[in-house]
Amino acid sequence: MSADPRQRRAARHARPAAEVAAPAPRKKPITVERITDAALEVVATEGYDALTIRRVAAVLGTGPSSLYAHIVNKDDLDDLLIGRLYSEVVLPAPDPAAWREQLVGVYTQIRDLYLEYPGVSRAALAMVPTHLETLRVGEGILAILLAGGVEPRTAGWARDALSLYVSAYALEQSLVRQRRRHQDQEWVLSHEELLDRFTALPAEEFPQTRRHAAELISGTGPDRFEFALGQLINNLRPASG
Repeated sequence: MSADPRQRRAARHARPAAEVAAPAPRKKPITVERITDAALEVVATEGYDALTIRRVAAVLGTGPSSLYAHIVNKDDLDDLLIGRLYSEVVLPAPDPAAWREQLVGVYTQIRDLYLEYPGVSRAALAMVPTHLETLRVGEGILAILLAGGVEPRTAGWARDALSLYVSAYALEQSLVRQRRRHQDQEWVLSHEELLDRFTALPAEEFPQTRRHAAELISGTGPDRFEFALGQLINNLRPASG
C-alpha cells in the first residue's frame, strides 16, 4: 500500500477492479441414496402416482439419463423405496412365547411406514425383493413364525398373505385420504351419511344390511386392521399342535 496519504485517499474512491467470477459450485454427484431421497420426496408431496424417473430427475436437477447410470427402471426404483422404508423396521429377537404379538408389532410398523407416503405400498405389490433391507425384514418375519412352531411352508405362505394384506390396507387408506381431500365428490360419505343410506335401503331387499347397519360400519381403520391381522395370525398353529 502507498505511504502517500493522497494516493491512499484516491484509491478509496477509485473504481474497483472487476471481480474475478467465482467458479460455479460443483453439483452433488448423483447416487442411489440421493435418488431414493428424491423419490420419497415425490411420493410424500405428490403421491405415488406422480412417481416417474423423469419426475425424480427433475427434483435432482438433472436428466433421466443420469439416473439410468444407477438404476435399471421404475421397478428398480420401487425396490429402493421399499428397502429404504424397511430399513427403519425394528425386528425383535424371536420369542416362542410371544411370536403372535411380535408379528403384529412388526406389521404395524410396516403399515405406519407405508401410511407416511401416500400409495407407496403399491411398490411392494407383485415385486420380487432384492434390496437387502427388504430381505432382512422378510427373514425376521420368517424367523418369528418358525419360532412359534409354524411349519416352514405354512410360515412362507402366511408371510406372503400377511404382507399382502398390510400393503392392500395401506393402499386403501391412502386412496381414502386422497378422496377426502376432494369434497366436491358426492360419493365421499361421512360415517353418519353411510349409516343413513344403509338404514334407508328397502327392507325386503336388504333386511340384513338394514338390521346390522351400525355393526357393519363400526370401528376405526386401526381397529379393523388389528382384527384382520389377528384373524390371520391367530389361526396359525404350531406344527406339533
